[in-house]
Amino acid sequence: MATLVCFHAHPDDESIATGGTMALAAADGHDVMVVIATRGELGEPVPGVLAADEPLWQRRVVETHAAADVLGVARVEFLDYVDSGMMGEPTNDDPACFWQADPEVAAERLAGLLREVGADVLTVYDDHGGYGHPDHIQVHRVGVLAARMAGVEHVYQSTMNRDVLRRAAEEHDIAGAPTDDEAAGAAAGAEEARQAAEAGFGTPEAEITHAVDVRSVLDRKRKAMEAHASQIGPDSFFLTMPPATFAVAFGTEWFIDAGSSRPDGDPFVASILGGV
Repeated sequence: MATLVCFHAHPDDESIATGGTMALAAADGHDVMVVIATRGELGEPVPGVLAADEPLWQRRVVETHAAADVLGVARVEFLDYVDSGMMGEPTNDDPACFWQADPEVAAERLAGLLREVGADVLTVYDDHGGYGHPDHIQVHRVGVLAARMAGVEHVYQSTMNRDVLRRAAEEHDIAGAPTDDEAAGAAAGAEEARQAAEAGFGTPEAEITHAVDVRSVLDRKRKAMEAHASQIGPDSFFLTMPPATFAVAFGTEWFIDAGSSRPDGDPFVASILGGV
């Protein structure tokens, strides 16, 4: 059995990006740990979720543990950095934020955890953090360095398949007013995919090496996302998608193995644990 460590920037990132991969690994008897760089202090809470005077970061820690329980993740750790906010915001300059962290120092924190659990596989983000968020970019930088420090050979970059986003938007006719709730959810999902593809989210399909089919645990992935109720409310586009649209959007988790390539036309590798 292997030990999988998934490194993420904020609470809820872990469920959205690698929740299915973690659930599959746990179900197969592998040890799974998630490490979160920040507590997501700068997220925008869903109205009415927090109690009076309840700090958002406190709720998000609780939500992360609840999501981990759903996915079968054995251990959750936080690196204790502060959320940096979106790129270009004044919060990027906070000396305590993750974006301002010394990569060597942060990497040694993570490397200590990797050594402690004997990590075999580490996931980070692609080199632009999927969509340019400073904390996501820093996860890539710090994670790659930490793996080198700890001697973790297998490092995979979690990403989105930009071509799938584009195709999903193109194949869904969102013209006209939706006729029911499911149609509205599908239309919202298609529009989000369109905007993400146009904004350059993720990675072109030709550069992606691994595609993990997580449809068999998609119910758990969705419940883990629901556990992050301060960020993902019942009216969010994530949860209003009909099952078929949700499966297209979240039923495959995409990774890049920077040490290999996938010749044009070759199939994706189906697991990030197959080589361990």
